[in-house]
Amino acid sequence: MRLSALLFAASLTTVFAASAAAAPGARLQNAYKFHEAGWTYVHLQGTPEQIGFQHGYLLAREIEDNARVYQVEAPHHAQHQWRFFRDAAKSVLWPHVEPEYQQELQGIAEGLKARGSKLDLWDVVALNGYLEIAEYYLPWLDAQHGKMSAHEPKAPGKCSAFIATGSATKGGQIVIAHSNWSSYAEGERWTIVFDIVPASGERILMDGMPGVITSEDDFGINAAGLMITETTLPMAKGFDPNGIPEFDRSRKAMQYATSIDEYAAIMRKGNNGGYANSWLIGDRKTGEIGYLELGFKNTPLKKKKDGYFVSSNFAWDQAVIRDDTPGFDPNDPESTMNARHIRALEFMKQHYGHLDTALAEAYLSDHYDTYEHRIDPGKRSLCGHMETSPVGEKVWDDPPFDPEGAVTGKVTDSDLAAKMSFIGRAGHPCGQSFVAAPFLAAHPEFAWQKPILHDMIAGPWTKFTADEKPAPAGERRSR
Repeated sequence: MRLSALLFAASLTTVFAASAAAAPGARLQNAYKFHEAGWTYVHLQGTPEQIGFQHGYLLAREIEDNARVYQVEAPHHAQHQWRFFRDAAKSVLWPHVEPEYQQELQGIAEGLKARGSKLDLWDVVALNGYLEIAEYYLPWLDAQHGKMSAHEPKAPGKCSAFIATGSATKGGQIVIAHSNWSSYAEGERWTIVFDIVPASGERILMDGMPGVITSEDDFGINAAGLMITETTLPMAKGFDPNGIPEFDRSRKAMQYATSIDEYAAIMRKGNNGGYANSWLIGDRKTGEIGYLELGFKNTPLKKKKDGYFVSSNFAWDQAVIRDDTPGFDPNDPESTMNARHIRALEFMKQHYGHLDTALAEAYLSDHYDTYEHRIDPGKRSLCGHMETSPVGEKVWDDPPFDPEGAVTGKVTDSDLAAKMSFIGRAGHPCGQSFVAAPFLAAHPEFAWQKPILHDMIAGPWTKFTADEKPAPAGERRSR
């Protein structure tokens, strides 16, 4: 190890030892949380270690509950026990996490410890890197050992999104929308609103999950005027074990980028191929929007000041399709990503010139199936309800009636973003709720999920703002 690395490691040890000795109350100064409309709002502020400690301490029970989901899912979805993810987090991801975020992750572990949790640093890093390890590192690892991989590249997230500006929108401002798709066990917990005031960089307001330093479904705004979201590139392939983890780069980009080009540069630098996404980025200062397809080999960026981009796990660029998503067939109308892409374009054409946050909510709530040519809340609707599908999704190896789909919706526009605000709905964007007991009774093949699959009750569309405080008792926050 070089002398500089030894000195840095020693300094980290000193910082952590000193902060561990501090009373939790001092380290929690200015931090708080509250619950509203199905969300948990958390305000974090300070140095990386302070932000991490506040995160781990305030959300200790939620982090333990969230980690349990992945511990249960790992053997079923990745054919590996949780210890494999801990080992990969330590040996593959951690050495390439930048110092600032190493400190924040260590702070989360310290906060958990202060609350009596048995989770440690490697649990925290594994939680942050789960998607990268399960869907990108594992296929690469199998290939290195000459194995016929059971982990062929699949899109781990199935989101729907758009961003529009100029003549496409009401008033010409930027409008952005995103629904997170995941298993319902994950999604019912992916309901944290993080208000982060870091010692350096830009203030962030984003959604996220307990224990993770980035949004992970990547909807957020920063004080520099950026409005950000993504959907996963379908069947993306490629991984560099010496690259910077995606959870590091996506958090850094949201925290430090002040323009679309800066955002793209941060995401490209050290790209390890993990959690490959199509990024939708808006800059409210200029009215410009961008679309970054961040493959492993190709990373094209398109920008415009008039029009829109839609995204539904659909690869656009021909080089990306050829080199980075070789299993993706853009001409299969039966698949969820292609059907949703068609519907997204129809919606944009129908409402061009009038797009606003109300129509953004309608977009995320849409149930039209372009393959069946009828209203059908299922695997092909923008608001996904895959537990209703008797055929599942073959391109992802999702079985029939798999309990997953759209689990949150978020929208904002330039005016709201200027006030550091967005509107979110916990649960299906359409407002329907998922109730676990009757589903499990009807589908005993998913009984293994019983310890982690709970009711996912849809809340109201609710506005959240930086520096938010709890609404007065008996009142609901207006949009």
